[in-house]
Amino acid sequence: MNFETVHYDIEGVATAVRVIGKGPAVLALHGAATIEGTEWARGLADRFRVYLPYHPGFGDSAEAPHVTGMQDIIIHNLHLVAALDLDRPHLLGHSMGGWIAAEMAVVAGERFGKLVLNAPVGLNDPDHPGADLSAIGPEALPGYLSHNVDVALRYFPGGAECPPLDTFLAAREKEARALGNIVKAHGMGHPNLGRWLSRIPNETLIVWGEKDRMLPASQAPIWEKRIPNARTLVVPEVGHFAMQEDPRVVTAIGDFLAG
Repeated sequence: MNFETVHYDIEGVATAVRVIGKGPAVLALHGAATIEGTEWARGLADRFRVYLPYHPGFGDSAEAPHVTGMQDIIIHNLHLVAALDLDRPHLLGHSMGGWIAAEMAVVAGERFGKLVLNAPVGLNDPDHPGADLSAIGPEALPGYLSHNVDVALRYFPGGAECPPLDTFLAAREKEARALGNIVKAHGMGHPNLGRWLSRIPNETLIVWGEKDRMLPASQAPIWEKRIPNARTLVVPEVGHFAMQEDPRVVTAIGDFLAG
């Protein structure tokens, strides 16, 4: 089964969406970079039609200098759901994509089916801090992304799933600009996000790698407590890239969505 790429003009932003599979729709939102690609979605494609949009300024989507915070991304994605003509798709988000998915469910949860949050950022809980990215050198970063560092190394220069060096560097530069626009207002989260989560009506699965060095799994109970209909799956021996590191994580997500 192969990916296809479709393109939409969303309020003036040329937006690319990777699509694979057949079945009920799943809208899957990537994190603060596209380094890990979309191959993991093949694990859902036998049961679902998975839509993997690139956020404005990421991947093959055009830059959007008008973005001044996460609210612009939320509205963009709600317009995208309408453009895709999706009827209550399931919503899945990883890392920053989990933050996006959570806020989308807060404001428009009735438009979606089930919700999966894989190691979501956004809460900035001082008792369970995430890694300080400014203190992590490029050579150390793969070890923060996966417990088995060889998995993350596939996506870095020299790795089997990494594009040529100039393409890789250009993508990181472009995505760093886009990320800067999103986090300029409140950083990697919102100070009131914890107050909003009680509005999420969707049945929710919170997934976390037990060995996540980027964002500790000790945050998972906070999300579960604040989302009314939530449960947690903590996966042993995997890190922040849980879906890439252990295909059984993707299977478990599919079982939850299909159940």
